[in-house]
Amino acid sequence: MVKIDKEEFNQKIFTRINNLIDEYKLIKDGEKIAIALSGGKDSVLTLHALSKYQNQSDIDFELIAISVDEGIKGYRSSGLDAAVNNCKLLDIDLIETSFYNTFNYNLDDIHMEFKSACIVCGVFRRYILNKTSYELNCDKIATGHNLDDEIQSFLMSFARADTLKFSKFGPELNRIHPKLVPRIKPLWNTPEKEVGMWALLNNIDVHLEECPYSHLSLRSKIKGFLNDAEDKNPQTKINILNSFIKSLNVEVKPPVLYECKYCHQPSSTDVCKACEILKLLDDNK
Repeated sequence: MVKIDKEEFNQKIFTRINNLIDEYKLIKDGEKIAIALSGGKDSVLTLHALSKYQNQSDIDFELIAISVDEGIKGYRSSGLDAAVNNCKLLDIDLIETSFYNTFNYNLDDIHMEFKSACIVCGVFRRYILNKTSYELNCDKIATGHNLDDEIQSFLMSFARADTLKFSKFGPELNRIHPKLVPRIKPLWNTPEKEVGMWALLNNIDVHLEECPYSHLSLRSKIKGFLNDAEDKNPQTKINILNSFIKSLNVEVKPPVLYECKYCHQPSSTDVCKACEILKLLDDNK
């Protein structure tokens, strides 16, 4: 077994993240960055990396964190505990929100209404993160999307011939609506395996359990396929990312956004997905 030098490994992973931030200018002077913090390994590394970057960089910016409780019994509470503990450790303010307080529904109570719990969860979580960040006057939302997440999303969109989603890839998303807070992905070129190694090597308080609903998603199946391909042919994932990077040079028009006629949040149609789901749930009561 190869022994890993902790300091060397930490230097490697944080240097890569810092270089990505600098290369793509993900953070600028005077910005307020909201970190989407679930308490899982990816979001916690994002929290630590941006806190370290804030302390070492000449760029003056503000950090806050936002955690969303989806309402998954026996799962979410330990993630929220990790989020609270890491924010206290780094002295970063944490805003806690939930599906129930926003929509009057817990995910556990409504997931059977949908083909996949991940669909409604993703819609509601993105809605809350954006709305909260916008109300807090944040300039950007930093998510914990790693290299594996990015190529999984790329292959999912590719398999569905959903080329409109290509505009959402890359380490930074542009502001395409006044009420839509742009996303940045500091872990965009960091493999998921290395994120887990960082948490274990440094004894970081993170929530490592898989969501009980995740195995039902298409993403889970593609993740398994990619991990199997990587085991048999090392460098498969990075080769896919490099191929994807070339596609970023192809101009893809971002979608035209409107405002939902019910909640007035950004939407690709006159009724946003969150309100569409809420109407369906209310009608089925």
